[in-house]
Amino acid sequence: MLDLNDIVVFARVVEAGSFTAAARLLAMPKTTVSRRIAALEREVGVRLLQRTTRSLRLTDAGRLYYEESSQALQALEQANLRLAEVRAEPAGTIRISAPVGFGGHFLSAAISDFLAIYPKTKVELRLTDDRLNLIENGIDLAFRTGILEDSTLIARKLGSTYRILCASPDYLARFGVPDRPADLARHACVIAGPSAAGAHWVLESAGIKETVTVSGRFAANEIQAVMTAAIAGFGIAQLPQRMAAACIADGRLRRVLDGYTTPPGGLHVVYPSNQHVSPLVKAFIQLAIDHLNVGKGAIEAPAITPR
Repeated sequence: MLDLNDIVVFARVVEAGSFTAAARLLAMPKTTVSRRIAALEREVGVRLLQRTTRSLRLTDAGRLYYEESSQALQALEQANLRLAEVRAEPAGTIRISAPVGFGGHFLSAAISDFLAIYPKTKVELRLTDDRLNLIENGIDLAFRTGILEDSTLIARKLGSTYRILCASPDYLARFGVPDRPADLARHACVIAGPSAAGAHWVLESAGIKETVTVSGRFAANEIQAVMTAAIAGFGIAQLPQRMAAACIADGRLRRVLDGYTTPPGGLHVVYPSNQHVSPLVKAFIQLAIDHLNVGKGAIEAPAITPR
């Protein structure tokens, strides 16, 4: 029966170019290396190596055997690495980037669970709406919404996100409830953007899109500030459905134009392209997927497929 160790020694001899160099790599006596090669040749019934005092070369049979056996050895090494990853308990620091609104509300719960489940881990969360370079900033994974730019990053689509229209009960009592998108033009709106002078909102219902120009007294490029202003009664705001859900449930906000949302955008998790993703990153991605599955009304059922 073939001894796998003999095949490993044979492959190392071929790669090192000599019995002496292979013996150093394998930390075994040169005589043991020679004995194992001889045993392998007896077992397969052909000469694999032509050796003299000055040179070493593969026979035709040896070249074929090396090509086939080295692929098998690589597959075994990959299997061992993957098994080690599965067995390894996530530990260390994971650095995450996410959009401000999404990260502040959704990820806070996921991070709390992650730290509780894996006591040997630390999390550094960077909330920004800028698309940071992960490699340059030392970020392990990032959550991104909208259309992904082409890159060398690995991406998984977790689902789709959209925004709904909300206002405080006090605002609606004073200024009325809009019946159709065109009514927004006569309402004060809280703008998620750089200017309160005006913005174009695209709303969708039953596959039909409408664009309306809106304006108001307050604008902010940070979604938490937009929601706070809407709760304070400054007008109607577009808010991520998951973010607004708690405020709607406790009565601080009411949804308006129920049949309309913004066109859905993709929600992805991205991470640098590596052959082996760390157990730390894998564990957090899976936990994020689990949290998304809890609220499918806010984000569509995840579809975990590579980009």
